[in-house]
Amino acid sequence: MDRAQKEKVVEELGQIFESSGVVVVSHYEGMTVAQMQDLRARMREAGGAVRVAKNTLTKIALEGKPCASMANLLTGMTVLAYSEDPVAAAKVAVDYAKVNDKFVILGGAMGKDALDQAGVKAVAAMPSREELIAQIASCIGAPASNIAGAIGAPASNIAGILKTLEEREAA
Repeated sequence: MDRAQKEKVVEELGQIFESSGVVVVSHYEGMTVAQMQDLRARMREAGGAVRVAKNTLTKIALEGKPCASMANLLTGMTVLAYSEDPVAAAKVAVDYAKVNDKFVILGGAMGKDALDQAGVKAVAAMPSREELIAQIASCIGAPASNIAGAIGAPASNIAGILKTLEEREAA
């Protein structure tokens, strides 16, 4: 790899660190190509991505970035999992680590906050952006449906009473 290629990789990594909601650093030693492709596919499906880069280039790209505190995690064979959604990459990484013991989560960063293994697991336990939007929408819609039910209830009660009166007269 010549100097121009290295500079390009450092620039790409810098953009990843600036635009990602979460970055998860993991060891992948001993994983097969098929396992790595499976991880990439799962991450892509969740809206994230996986990147393998030399630790020295990654450390250079981290300089001056909010997540620079995770530089100490970059030892050995590391892979970066990242996504704009602050939860997606962490969820996929934690789920994948459960089924593949060769994929070991070291930690990561969420904005300027460094995360250890427990921190990544805590982020993964949070609801995703879509789940939060659905919860908010249901909270907003619940009062309206309650009001509609309350407005419609007296009419159905009156109809029930009238039906009962008709049945009594007929009997």
